[in-house]
Amino acid sequence: MRFLFEDESFSFETLRAAGFANEGGADLGEVVATAHNIAEADEEAWLREWKSTAERVHAIGTHALAQGHRVSAREALLRASSYYRTAEFYRRDDPADDPEVKHLSALSRETFAAAAALLDTPVEAVRIPYEGGSLPGYLFLVDDSGTPRPTLIFTSGFDSTLEEAYFVVAAAALRRGYNVLAYDGPGQGAALREQHLVFRPDWEAVVTPVVDYALTRPETAPDQLVLMGYSLGGYLTARAAAHEHRLAALVLDDGLYDYYDAHTRMMPPFLQEWVEAGRDDLANPVADLLMKGNTQLRWALRNGVWAFGAASAADYIRRTVDYTLDGVAELIACPTLILDAENDQFFRGQPQRVQAALTCPHTLITLPEAEGAGEHCHMGAMSRFQQITFDWLDTTLNPTAPTAPAKS
Repeated sequence: MRFLFEDESFSFETLRAAGFANEGGADLGEVVATAHNIAEADEEAWLREWKSTAERVHAIGTHALAQGHRVSAREALLRASSYYRTAEFYRRDDPADDPEVKHLSALSRETFAAAAALLDTPVEAVRIPYEGGSLPGYLFLVDDSGTPRPTLIFTSGFDSTLEEAYFVVAAAALRRGYNVLAYDGPGQGAALREQHLVFRPDWEAVVTPVVDYALTRPETAPDQLVLMGYSLGGYLTARAAAHEHRLAALVLDDGLYDYYDAHTRMMPPFLQEWVEAGRDDLANPVADLLMKGNTQLRWALRNGVWAFGAASAADYIRRTVDYTLDGVAELIACPTLILDAENDQFFRGQPQRVQAALTCPHTLITLPEAEGAGEHCHMGAMSRFQQITFDWLDTTLNPTAPTAPAKS
């Protein structure tokens, strides 16, 4: 499905931005107007135009706040935060030291924090103890009563940020009576950008401290703790759930069995052989050549080098070998929902591999392209994704709850 661009990556990322309109993270007219000024595969124009839109909307929010218009300020600041994240997305030549990446990322976080302070439900910025330091997080609460409620721990993916969690799942969760604890782990958001923490395959070392923290909160019902993974988080949380048994349920959006295979299935066999043999003198020039003509591949490999702490594209691909559920999936004990996108350009076929390996109670649901939900993580169909997820959770966490009678 193409959305405003023929370039596959630009189309998907624009659909991603527009899809967050569902929870106030975009305005469709702003998305269309911004995309209109961006040429196909022009990464400089992408940054310029999304940054311009973010700054304009940010100014609207700041002015509204100064005038005492709380709701208008909140709505504009939420959109600006999402647009700042979108603006820096392709800036991956040297993201660790790029002042523009640092500036736009900081603005995305700061504008979201300003908007969060204006939400109608309580939000708390938290620091989760982790290996002698801490990870940044947000605790989104249904209310300030302190009542223990089902609580969803949200783990994002390869390129997403803590702030994105609100648009993906937190706003929908709050409406349904769930608290949400979202965090940036190694390789993600501020943990990567400010603390220089890179991804690690043994994600149980990350999730266990997050669960420990969640269980210190009186608002968490300890027997109704849910772990959810988004994109690459579909692997990370499955790996963690194999070792963390205090979970009532697991949601994989989408299921990912073997991250290395997700890369190599798109590579010519000779390139895979060179990568595996450590022939980086041959592999990297070929990867560079392939990246020149493919926006999605160029972004993915450059982001991977940064987020995995790799020396080169070939080194990054080798580092993904350890990100597999082989010998791990059968250790997951809690009920598991595996989501699948019919036209997933990244993880096609992976959810079925997860399903085949699980021995716990599980459900696989494929969302179709014909319903607009077939893109990776169901971008552009967030209402449908949220409905399926929370209806399954409601039933799983409360299996004896009566079903409301149908109206005649």
